[in-house]
Amino acid sequence: MFKKILCWGPFLCFIGVMNAQTEVGPKTDFTRMYLPVWQEATEHCLAVAKTMPEELYAYRPTEVSKSFAEQMVHIAAASELLTKRYVQGMEVKPNTPDAGEMGKEAIIEMLVKSFEYTTGVIIAIGQAQLDETCTMYHSGNKVSRAFALFYVQDHMANHRAKANLYLRMNNIRPPEYTW
Repeated sequence: MFKKILCWGPFLCFIGVMNAQTEVGPKTDFTRMYLPVWQEATEHCLAVAKTMPEELYAYRPTEVSKSFAEQMVHIAAASELLTKRYVQGMEVKPNTPDAGEMGKEAIIEMLVKSFEYTTGVIIAIGQAQLDETCTMYHSGNKVSRAFALFYVQDHMANHRAKANLYLRMNNIRPPEYTW
C-alpha cells in the first residue's frame, strides 16, 4: 500500500499543480469584481435580442431611428471595437455589417462572439494595462483602461434600453431586469 502511495503521490501532485495553473479567471481584483457585472449585462442584452420576433427585427419607431436589428448589430460591433480601442489600446476602425442583410440567428451569434471577446479580455488583462490611460474619442476625456470597461458596458446598455422600448412599442413584454 505504501509503495502505491509513493508511486502515485508525485503523479497526483503534478496533476493538481497542472490544474491550478490552467484554471482561467480574472487576474486582478477589479476584473474579478467586474466580470460578473459584465456577464449579467450581456445575458440581459441577449435576452432582449431573443425576445423580439424575427419578423420585427426590421422595426424602427421613426424614419431616422435605427431598426431593432441595427441596434443589436451596433451593440455587437461597438462592444468589440470599444474593447479593442480603449481597453486594449489597439488602432481599429468601425466595420459594422449591414443588419438588413442578417437574420436574427446571425445577429445573436454576432452578439455572442462580441461579448465573448470582451469577456476574454476581462479575464486576461493585467493590472498594469488596466492602469494605463486612454483618451475617449467623442469627449476627449482621459480615463484608465479599467474605467473604459464601464464605457463599453454603458454603451451596450444605452442601445439595449432603446431596443427594450422597441419591444414595448410592439406590445411585447421585455425580459425582466435582473439586478
